[in-house]
Amino acid sequence: MAERIGLIAGNGRFPLVFAAAARAEGVEVVAVAHRGETPEEIATLAHELTWVRVGELGKIIRVLKRAGVRRAVMAGGIRKPRHLADLRPDFRGAAFLAKTRSLKDDVLLRGIAAELEHEGITVVESTLFCGALVPRAGTLTRAAPRAREWDDVRFGFEVAKDIGRWDIGQSVVVKRGAVLAVEGIEGTDQAIRRGGELGRGGVVVVKVSKPMQDLRFDVPAVGTTTIAVLREVGGRVLALEADRTLMLDRAAMIAAADAADIAIVAVSPRAATPRDGRRDRA
Repeated sequence: MAERIGLIAGNGRFPLVFAAAARAEGVEVVAVAHRGETPEEIATLAHELTWVRVGELGKIIRVLKRAGVRRAVMAGGIRKPRHLADLRPDFRGAAFLAKTRSLKDDVLLRGIAAELEHEGITVVESTLFCGALVPRAGTLTRAAPRAREWDDVRFGFEVAKDIGRWDIGQSVVVKRGAVLAVEGIEGTDQAIRRGGELGRGGVVVVKVSKPMQDLRFDVPAVGTTTIAVLREVGGRVLALEADRTLMLDRAAMIAAADAADIAIVAVSPRAATPRDGRRDRA
């Protein structure tokens, strides 16, 4: 029998990308998708699909156990501002929230993973089957950062790591050594828009993983929308942490960046510089 893997799907394209990659490996996807969050396209990619509301933890566990799932991934986020005001957990979900002392993403996700693992379902890295979309260190586009922009990349990398320690966000917008925007609960694209308006073009965006980030969930991800927003505000550089950031629709991202003369670089966590200046088109 084909392997079955559970997919706890949030919003954005990541759940779709993961499901397509798993299918390409001959793996059957048992998806639990969140109403109002997960794209309806997931129905075309999952072998089995159940829709749930945010907070229905008990239902998620029952669906995966009934399907015989032993491994699961969490892919895609949940828009917290919307659902904190309209949360309707089931009994298991309410019990979980009652004993959870913090609503920080890492705390919530690790807690949910522990609940699943208590039921015999191991939560694995969400980049499983998606290795080709995680860039190695190097410059990915025809354009490369100028010397002054490299200074902003290094500075932004350090700042982004610092805010990550407080679980604030994963991205910063920088120009000439000034932090113009820090990603908050609104997400990367809105942070780019805020920073881009203040910088009036030529901004550098740096996106990293949080220190001690659990790659089973909440992996930093960017896509073609990120490039579209950068182009909209006249951004110049998108710097990603190498080996720990997911590029959704990677080929399309690079093509869009090349067309807009935007540089995309994957930066080494240790040195915050591209490996030997070589391009990574793999």
